[in-house]
Amino acid sequence: MKIGFIGLGIMGKPMSKNLLKAGYELIVVDRNQAAVDEVVAAGAKSAATAKAVAQQADIIITMLPNSPHVKEVVLGENGILEGVKKGTTFIDMSSIAPLVSRELAAKLAEKGVEMLDAPVSGGEPKAIDGTMSVMVGGKQEVFDTCYPIMKAMAGSVVRTGEVGAGNVTKLANQVIVALNIAAVSEALVLASKAGVEPDLVYQAIRGGLAGSTVLDAKAPLMMDRKFDPGFRINLHIKDLANVLETSHDMGAPLPLTAAVMEMMQALKVDGMGDGDHGSLVKYYEKMAKVEVKR
Repeated sequence: MKIGFIGLGIMGKPMSKNLLKAGYELIVVDRNQAAVDEVVAAGAKSAATAKAVAQQADIIITMLPNSPHVKEVVLGENGILEGVKKGTTFIDMSSIAPLVSRELAAKLAEKGVEMLDAPVSGGEPKAIDGTMSVMVGGKQEVFDTCYPIMKAMAGSVVRTGEVGAGNVTKLANQVIVALNIAAVSEALVLASKAGVEPDLVYQAIRGGLAGSTVLDAKAPLMMDRKFDPGFRINLHIKDLANVLETSHDMGAPLPLTAAVMEMMQALKVDGMGDGDHGSLVKYYEKMAKVEVKR
């Protein structure tokens, strides 16, 4: 079985390497030649275009920044649709709008291609160690066939419904993560402004009801002033924009999500869009005139 992998960014590169470690034959393409060279050195083959990948692969995986990128790779010139064979399965692991997932699935179905939308959560560390979570939309039988491939990159792989359901689940995930990061930021800024050591506050509360994966992942980095991107603010803004577009279409107001997106947008305007989404603490620090640190 040949797997095509398109998109070797912060997440895609380690994901592709985990597929190689699991013994899969991989054909990769990305605009970043250095990333391609690194994955080829790990055992993959490369192709010049998405079309060339599609002509060779039985399974095609994309891991791209947003909806326009995925649409271009699938529908554009030298794209997947131009080269794909009947019977191929397309797994889009990008985080995009559910409506776009359904649109692409319909186009691919005309060529006899099945699709899963399978966005991921966990950030770069979990992509590297293969413990991220994958939430999948698509037919049960297609999911069952592709499960071992996705499991080679993840700790948890759960089907949540038909095509589009994976990205709806990811949007829900991103709401919870964003609001949790905001809550952690507010709490640590409160402690710091009050003159209480934030690290002691963190140690005191992490075992109680306030404890969470987000608290444990982000609080230490905030206090150590480490904001290298595990997941960029720019990408979280994109996800929250998809959340609000989807929620508005359905008539489901999400006021807290809208507020946090505007906070992240303010950081982007201040030149911090490429920093980790944990940089949200800086928004609060600026207003409170205090810095959270050990």
